[in-house]
Amino acid sequence: MPNRLAYKNNPQETQHKDAQAKVEYVKRLQEQVKAQITKKNESYAKQANKNKKKVVLEPSDWVWVHMKNEKFPNKRKSKLQPKGDTPFQVLERINDNAYKINIPGEYGVSSSFNVADLTPFVQVMILNI
Repeated sequence: MPNRLAYKNNPQETQHKDAQAKVEYVKRLQEQVKAQITKKNESYAKQANKNKKKVVLEPSDWVWVHMKNEKFPNKRKSKLQPKGDTPFQVLERINDNAYKINIPGEYGVSSSFNVADLTPFVQVMILNI
């Protein structure tokens, strides 16, 4: 009761209204920032992916496996050896980025490969004219 005598308005009500306005302002600001971050992330992804080719392989397709020194230490002993051996057949698609390849056990590696390590095999016929 003494507050009402000293002030025209109840100071607690005034502070409460100011706090509510600030809360609303902060919520709007957070929504704007979230929208801006989403927009920028889409822009960055578009720029990063502009030169990437989407490679979709089906089971029974033939592919070349890139033999890197760290993955095939016994097959790639020097940089002068070929980076590929023979084409291998795709057994199954694990997801968009990974495939299971029919690779012999003598290679000593997992049969799952990232799409970056695979290149579709295209058979070229040479005609002797």
